[in-house]
Amino acid sequence: MGMRKNNSGNSNLEGFMFALPWILGFLFFSVYPIFMSGFYSFTNFSAIKKPSWIGIANYQFLFHDPLFYKSLYNTFRYVIFSIPLIIILSLFLASLLNLKIRFQSVFRSIFFLPAVIPAVASTMIWIWLLEPMGGFINRFLGLFGIRDMNWLGDPSYTMPSVILITLWGIGTTVIIFLASMQDVPKELYESADIDGAGKISQFLYITIPSISHMILYQVILGIINGFQVFTQVYIMITSQSGVLKGSLAGGPQDSLLMYPLYLYQNAFALLRMGRAAAMAWILFLIVGLITFLLIKTTKRYIGIQ
Repeated sequence: MGMRKNNSGNSNLEGFMFALPWILGFLFFSVYPIFMSGFYSFTNFSAIKKPSWIGIANYQFLFHDPLFYKSLYNTFRYVIFSIPLIIILSLFLASLLNLKIRFQSVFRSIFFLPAVIPAVASTMIWIWLLEPMGGFINRFLGLFGIRDMNWLGDPSYTMPSVILITLWGIGTTVIIFLASMQDVPKELYESADIDGAGKISQFLYITIPSISHMILYQVILGIINGFQVFTQVYIMITSQSGVLKGSLAGGPQDSLLMYPLYLYQNAFALLRMGRAAAMAWILFLIVGLITFLLIKTTKRYIGIQ
């Protein structure tokens, strides 16, 4: 018995030693930065001099900063419009790709391909397509008499442009929904066929309830990613101005001033690291609250205990 206990202790120690590199990396590169960002949010810190304690002054400044509210508004607007479109379009495409047709794997690869293209490259492609003068989309719309669509310069169209770029890369969500649909028991559809239920009724009353947990997961993941949208708007702005400053710092009339972009400007353009850390914690609290409310209000419908 003593030998068995000794072997068990050695096994635990060996397992801990194998996991130690990951544990150290997690502590130094995840836990430590989180706690330090909380500390810096209460300091005047520029990354080139020692931080000085200023209490809640960073938060007070942000709550009186019009650009802070503008960035929040733009980000909420993006999330509110993009997430439903992503979920609905992904469900529709996944349903089509779930049909038994020829070249099924080819179609699945085609729809997934945009998701593996780097965000910078895909954004540059879309900027070329959305060019007001000579862009493919405007030339196509011109065939129907629709002209003068300034997708990149008109504040009314800049947000739809970002959402369009996002919708192009929904391949991962489509594949996840497709895999979930294939796990739905076939017997349910067979029983529905016998009862005379149509395909739409089967989708609404069998497919959707069966994959509701995955829909909720994708909604939460989409909200988290939506509040972190940065690359697309940064590339769109710099492609026009060449630099991230002046009147185009947030796009035309600040219509593209997303929350992460304003956080980036505070941290690396203005060197207000303390204020940027405060923005990061506010973002964490907002996303955490939204996620909590979503789970709390939907768990009864998807079987979460």
